[in-house]
Amino acid sequence: MLERFERVAVFGGVYSNHLALAALLEDARRRSVDAIFCLGDLGAFGPNPDKVFPLLRAGGVSAMAGNYDQSIASDLGDCQCGYTDPRDNHYAHLSYRYTYGRTSSENRAWMRTLPAEIRFMLGRYRVLCCHGSPRRTNEFLWESTTPTHFIDKLAVAHDADVIAGTHTGIKWHRRLASDRHFVNVGVVGRPENDGRTNVWYSILDARPDFTVTFVPLDYDHESLAREMEIEELPREFVETIRTGWWSTCLEVLPAKERKKGRF
Repeated sequence: MLERFERVAVFGGVYSNHLALAALLEDARRRSVDAIFCLGDLGAFGPNPDKVFPLLRAGGVSAMAGNYDQSIASDLGDCQCGYTDPRDNHYAHLSYRYTYGRTSSENRAWMRTLPAEIRFMLGRYRVLCCHGSPRRTNEFLWESTTPTHFIDKLAVAHDADVIAGTHTGIKWHRRLASDRHFVNVGVVGRPENDGRTNVWYSILDARPDFTVTFVPLDYDHESLAREMEIEELPREFVETIRTGWWSTCLEVLPAKERKKGRF
């Protein structure tokens, strides 16, 4: 029997941003949600990954594994991010090497217990939470290039009325056939390549019909940037936190999504 809720907070891509995670937990509590779900990628990009785990536990967050978590838990050599461009892979390697080296053995063991998906009822809707897509953890589903009929087939094949995912780092929502839905819930680890320093998470509600609210979340991004500098993370990562523009992991973006950025 699946747990049933009416109103939940859902987010992905913590990317070691413990300051944004703490702000999210406080904000979601104020919004009176029934539960909070994290769709994976707890580490990467940001500083001091072990600061994230106590916050997740104290906040009662139900978490699943993203590609980053699966790699670290399994002692793999890379993040399985799904990049094909050499520059993207260069920065992914720097991020993964740092995160793996600073994630404790206890937290790596805990990550091995995380499920690959989460299912629950939201009102009358069957919700399937995945990281990239229901068929592959590191699959990129972009708003501009992913056909509606393809996502609808995924929902039918996987017995879901709502698919909630993340991985791309950019939020979006599309209504499918027969009141089915796909939601990319956004990430809280870094801004959305829009020149703003806030990050995003989602509130899913079913009272009685399905609605999505994308919540902008402000946090002390300057303190995070300074912490990243102390940890000697790449200058490009720090600039993204301070400016809201991506300067890495750009080649994976489709033309429409990339055009919205600075680079």
